[in-house]
Amino acid sequence: DQGNPMLGEEPKIAAFKGEQAITSAMIDLVEGKKNAIGYVMGHKEPPLADAPPSMSPALRPNAGERSPISVLKTFIENENIKIQELNLFDVPAIPAELKTIMIVGPQYDFSDREMQLLREFWGKQGRILILLDPSAKTPKLAAFLNEVGVRVNDNRLTAMIKTGIQEVARVRDVIGKFLPESPITKRLAGVQAPFLGGTASLTLAPAEQSRGGNLKLQPLVEAEKGYWGEADYNSDDETLLQFTAGRDQDAPLNFAVAIEKGGSADDRVQANSARMVVVANSAFVQDNALTQDQQGLDFVSGSINWLLNREQLIGIAPKVPRTLTFSLDEKALRNLRWLILVLMPLIPAVIGTAVWWQRRA
Repeated sequence: DQGNPMLGEEPKIAAFKGEQAITSAMIDLVEGKKNAIGYVMGHKEPPLADAPPSMSPALRPNAGERSPISVLKTFIENENIKIQELNLFDVPAIPAELKTIMIVGPQYDFSDREMQLLREFWGKQGRILILLDPSAKTPKLAAFLNEVGVRVNDNRLTAMIKTGIQEVARVRDVIGKFLPESPITKRLAGVQAPFLGGTASLTLAPAEQSRGGNLKLQPLVEAEKGYWGEADYNSDDETLLQFTAGRDQDAPLNFAVAIEKGGSADDRVQANSARMVVVANSAFVQDNALTQDQQGLDFVSGSINWLLNREQLIGIAPKVPRTLTFSLDEKALRNLRWLILVLMPLIPAVIGTAVWWQRRA
């Protein structure tokens, strides 16, 4: 970590990245040219680049804020993938060198022209990763997902957990369980992972309907037992925020799905196809989530590799570096001062005195 020279910060070693460097070099040797992914911008998605340093009104330098998805960006680049911003307003068509595009947490809906570009890209066997923020209203994007057999439900996954002997609390951070049927999550089968922030459920089209459109839909993650899809999530009425049969959605609650159009039913056969991964949660890829739990990075890694036809690389991602910190109360700090200032100097003094006394005797 180079720190911020404007603030007088010295460089420091933040983590050993040998594993990522070796992995990246091996992939580069095998694949040669880097794969390119387009990161869609223009709808208030999380910025891809760090903010530049700035000056405060008091003429003091302020460090620029890091991108909230800097961990994800670094990991993608270490996988021999070039990630670049893509504004659909600025291009007549999605560039041919972009085989995959990412849509991460858009806060505003897409225009008709942008949706036309997305449909054309999908129709040309494009690959799309869509991470939705359920609190954002994106009806045109939702209509596109309906066309491929996925309905984003207007609810929030909710559970009641015990916080004491007789106390319970309502939570919307979801504990998800990875399902084993897809190559994306096969190695994560049965593993639990937290999905922070709001999460909506997804309803998938029946198998006979999806087969009619030459679509294969495979759920990837479902909420653990105890969750339900709360339809009245904006209400302050406690009675409405309880599970209501017939109005709220009961288990199973899927909130991530893989979609393939035109592929082979036999996973051993490589056939040209359009692929898409949809997750009704976008907060799980932000730095504050990925640095707490590794499972989210493993999941998004598997999704990207599957979209790029790199199933052989789906596995456990390199560990996310964490800064090790200690929290000490006043008593512990006082004891530490005594240890450093008194006891540690006293030990060699005692040894030296004993040696001197022995020689004198």
